[in-house]
Amino acid sequence: METQTLPSETAPADLESQIVEAIKTVFDPEIPVNIYEMGLIYNIAVGDNGHVDVIMTLTSPACPVAGTLPIDVQHKVEGVPGVETCDVDIVWDPVWNPSMMSEAARLELGLL
Repeated sequence: METQTLPSETAPADLESQIVEAIKTVFDPEIPVNIYEMGLIYNIAVGDNGHVDVIMTLTSPACPVAGTLPIDVQHKVEGVPGVETCDVDIVWDPVWNPSMMSEAARLELGLL
């Protein structure tokens, strides 16, 4: 999971961490782990104009919340002070797999 920010004079260092914390409040209703720890967030790019681009995936193309999860992420990110707008793009490459989960997520799900 790779993240990217622009220079600190345009994107405070803690803005990205605030965005990550906001994303950690988003859950797939079928999985008791937040989508960040699940490894569904591939990239967060913070622009100098308060715009954030999030690249994420879903556990499968048939995910029942495919229509609402990206909107939830967008709203959570736009709720962070300093963020003006957010675009969320869904990608399928690389394909998500359980190895992308954090150790904490695997532990929570009994996979360790």
